[in-house]
Amino acid sequence: MSVLNIRMIGDPVLRTPTSPVESIDDRILSLVEDMYDTMDDARGIGLAANQVGVGLRIFTYGVAGVRGAVINPVLELSGEPEFTPRDNEQGLAEEENLLKEGCLSVKEIYGPVARPQQARLTGLAPDGSRLEVEATGLLAACFQHELDHLDGKLFLDRLRGEEKRRALQTLRERDYGRTAS
Repeated sequence: MSVLNIRMIGDPVLRTPTSPVESIDDRILSLVEDMYDTMDDARGIGLAANQVGVGLRIFTYGVAGVRGAVINPVLELSGEPEFTPRDNEQGLAEEENLLKEGCLSVKEIYGPVARPQQARLTGLAPDGSRLEVEATGLLAACFQHELDHLDGKLFLDRLRGEEKRRALQTLRERDYGRTAS
């Protein structure tokens, strides 16, 4: 299989909502394998198809031993949005013990994003069977992050206040965030 090029912020494909997969064929199966290879090569925990330039509703994920791919995902969320605490961090003040999201399409920018802490992902597995995964914490955040991609949104859109201001300033300084909002 192949490692694909990851599209970076500023590429219009990242802001374009994706289309449902009509049928699972060899082309889709090959894409999923390439997405796994790309996600692993980039040391990511999730990758949406539009991040590799394909406008279809597919994402791969790999968090704490839970690995998979979902086609035409649907996400049911429960709980109020809150910031995800980091695992295994002892002795930190509460505001320092937050998971800061990042993105393979937005290099070296991280920020806390408030998201519901429980999610139920449904869709199709690459073999065409029905997929259902219950998730909490980081895996739930990963599912929400990837579904945002499929809807043409970036985690930067969910940052607030000073965190958002700093992220946008960094993008301007790097001159690759012209389409960031």
